[in-house]
Amino acid sequence: MFLLETTDGQIMEPTTGDLNDPLINHAEGQLFLHEAFKIIVEEVLCKGTDVKEKVCEWKEPEDLALLLDLELREKGEPQESVLQRIRDVAKYSVKTSHPRFFNQQFAGVDYHSLAGRFLSEALNTNLFTYEVAPVFVLMEAEVLKGLRELVGWTKGDGLFCPGGSTSNMYAMNLARYRLYPEVKNQGLWSLPRLTIFTSPESHYSVKKGAAFMGFGMDNVILVKVDDGGRMIPEDLDEKIEISKSQGAVPFLVSCTSGTTVQGAFDPLDHIADVCDKHKLWLHVDAAWGGSVLFSKKHRHLMKGVHRANSVAWNPHKMLVAGLQCSVLLLKDTTDLLKKCHCANASYLFQQDKFYDVNLDIGDKSVQCSRKVDCLKLWLMWKAVGSTGLEQRVDKAFLHVRYLVDQMKKRDGFQLLREPEFVNVCFWFIPPSLRGKGKNADYQNRLAKVAPVIKERMMKQGTMMVGYQPLGDRVNFFRITVLSPLISQKDMDFFLDEIERLGNDL
Repeated sequence: MFLLETTDGQIMEPTTGDLNDPLINHAEGQLFLHEAFKIIVEEVLCKGTDVKEKVCEWKEPEDLALLLDLELREKGEPQESVLQRIRDVAKYSVKTSHPRFFNQQFAGVDYHSLAGRFLSEALNTNLFTYEVAPVFVLMEAEVLKGLRELVGWTKGDGLFCPGGSTSNMYAMNLARYRLYPEVKNQGLWSLPRLTIFTSPESHYSVKKGAAFMGFGMDNVILVKVDDGGRMIPEDLDEKIEISKSQGAVPFLVSCTSGTTVQGAFDPLDHIADVCDKHKLWLHVDAAWGGSVLFSKKHRHLMKGVHRANSVAWNPHKMLVAGLQCSVLLLKDTTDLLKKCHCANASYLFQQDKFYDVNLDIGDKSVQCSRKVDCLKLWLMWKAVGSTGLEQRVDKAFLHVRYLVDQMKKRDGFQLLREPEFVNVCFWFIPPSLRGKGKNADYQNRLAKVAPVIKERMMKQGTMMVGYQPLGDRVNFFRITVLSPLISQKDMDFFLDEIERLGNDL
């Protein structure tokens, strides 16, 4: 609601007694929106992508809460105050579109996609029936069809999900339903112990999903990986046999195309052989790596993906479609998605509608309210074409090759391994630690380097990159290179900045 101000700055309270007038003044609202957009463009899209500006304006939580004045009150504020709130939110938020934001797998901005996000927010519809979302029911079907074709399926099913974690959980639910359809009505009490197989480097949503859906984390069996983080099919086969011998029922293998940390691609063809042998559902979590399917040079990383039963893919990552844009793709043509999840709500899905009720897709989802996430990808795909998306993937690989080559020319940068994808994992070894790898305290001292450098870069606002331990390997940096806004200069700056921030440690 837009409040009126008197000439002396006092707020005029709206009255609700007069039913002849709406509570919201459209002219004032649109003027406010115009001013708000000017701030967004200036603060987020101009300053937020300028390398001369900070990636983040770090504040301690207590100070930030005071600066933002977060308390909600009985009475509203003048519009100029609300516009200042927008400025403050933009100023103190992390600029994920900044060319020096390397922290997560959603960097950069695509302006066509962003226009689609603005448009879908303004239209504010729910993607469950054709009557309220005719454009988007048809659009989602077309986008899913295009993505399935890249996987190698001419037919199938799917839907947009609120994140890759949810896509992975859908796959678990569908695999269980295919094996034991009675679970939908009778619940878990009648089921045997079901086991899931994945690698220790898979996304944590596999374990979370197992807990959430009643399988239990103890029934997620971790399969060994090689030095590059790729699942070993022979160990998978052995662990399935062991699980069967213990009275459990193996039912799903969740492999990964583009692991979160190392960017590893599990060998899908060999894993598919094991799944065929044991008649297990093969799910591919390609949330991060799926976009290589656009590239003729790099799609070989997912060789055999067409043999999967389901694929999770997040175009909001490497394709820069914007959060959130996540899909679950299915090979199934038996309407398994709807059979598994439908509740046949008669107030939404009436069977005597005047149009084809198969266009009412809401019962495929466990959600009722479902955002329109297809528009941002469709508009971007329309604008740049498959060729443009392929160029983004290929360019990211070229940036990584350049970055790795430069690392090898500098002292102090030690790779975990040669990158398979666009994740570059490395230690920075300060001068004080070089040549001391055999010292008893070396690993403990090295583990402290990345956290200190990260703190310094955040407090200075120069860039952002993540770090983590992995197994018995102490803290190391992981830079993910994907933004179409970056250039060779940003790669050089990254290396220079790591050195500047860490040389005195």
